[in-house]
Amino acid sequence: MRELAVPDSYVVDLVSHGDSRGRFTEWYRADVMSRLVGHPLGLAQANHSVSARGALRGVHFALVPPGQAKYVYCPAGRVLDVVVDVRVGSPTFGTHDTVVLDSDQPRAVYLAEGLGHAFVSLADGSSLTYLVSSAYDPEREFGVHPLDPALDLPWPDDVRFELSARDQAAPSLAEAQERGILPTYAASTARYAQLRGA
Repeated sequence: MRELAVPDSYVVDLVSHGDSRGRFTEWYRADVMSRLVGHPLGLAQANHSVSARGALRGVHFALVPPGQAKYVYCPAGRVLDVVVDVRVGSPTFGTHDTVVLDSDQPRAVYLAEGLGHAFVSLADGSSLTYLVSSAYDPEREFGVHPLDPALDLPWPDDVRFELSARDQAAPSLAEAQERGILPTYAASTARYAQLRGA
């Protein structure tokens, strides 16, 4: 486990056990997660997506409180997973980090409330499974355009992207900040302290 360049996000290397019958991976442990982030990951919803090569999803985030922490795992295929600091007032506002998630070398990514998340599928049929800390709330969930030049996200050059209508219409990071739809660093860190004290 190591913290990514975006504070409050981590990559977790997983151990697989395999033989001629197949493979077994313990992909989530509540005790390990609690030690890592200082509090349990409250599980409110589990999501699963299957994406064709080039499907680009995100950058998605939820307002804090409560926000939505995510624990993301790729059981099949291969994706480039991206975490973006969209917390206004953060010392690392606008920075990002990437992790390749795939089924051959299993790992997971944790991102705390207030952080932005995106990924691009690098293979047909890539599956991503998310454990999230709060249920979907369309009134509090927003996005930033994943191709915003100011973010300069390191998407691969050899992939033709396909975005949802929602992601195509998403504002730039600067526009989202102007509209007041980004989470704040102050609210996010207060939420983390609340969770650690609970």
